[in-house]
Amino acid sequence: FWLKGNLQTHCSPNQLLIPQRSLVASFHSFLFAMVKSIVDPSLTPRMHHFHIVGRAAPTQKNPVPKIYRMQLFAKSKVLAKSRFWYFMKKMNKAKKSGGELLAINELFEPHPLKVNNYGIWLRYESRTNTHNMYKEYRDVTINGAVGQMYMEMAGRHRAHPNTIQIINTAVLKDSECKRSHVQEMHGEGLKYPVIRKVPMVSKKYRTTFKATRPNTFVH
Repeated sequence: FWLKGNLQTHCSPNQLLIPQRSLVASFHSFLFAMVKSIVDPSLTPRMHHFHIVGRAAPTQKNPVPKIYRMQLFAKSKVLAKSRFWYFMKKMNKAKKSGGELLAINELFEPHPLKVNNYGIWLRYESRTNTHNMYKEYRDVTINGAVGQMYMEMAGRHRAHPNTIQIINTAVLKDSECKRSHVQEMHGEGLKYPVIRKVPMVSKKYRTTFKATRPNTFVH
């Protein structure tokens, strides 16, 4: 209040609003920068690779039950454990309430900066039947390849993520790839065009008609 009273004795009301307007403008620009940097997480699904070990709970009839281990892909550890008990219930009728987890670890790519060819064997349930598929992707990690697979299955086949079961994954050599969109990225003489944008012509040189067709980029 002391600052406001002193300002009012030396400044007009219109002059008092100037710093407030500048603060509001800077705050709006800050909010715009924050919103602009936010990316929709559904467009970049981050998959994690888990290794889970578990078994049914020991009983008097079976004091040493068989131990199972699985490698699963999920967005979080909670979903990975749920997926583990889903398969355990199908295989040996072991539920979460009647079982125990012995270990759960996340697996990471040893060389995450190297591009590899990944093959994925999967099974999914459509609205009419169950289908087996084989897919190939190029990525730096197996998690990225699995994320591409989930997006492609949702877009091309309308497959719900819960209906997709990954049977096997493998790193493929260039000679083992079968899909054309992966094979076209192979070869030592592979080249990419370097495209540079041409700056717009200044207003004083702009005309309605040109003798030659203008180019917006240069190879």
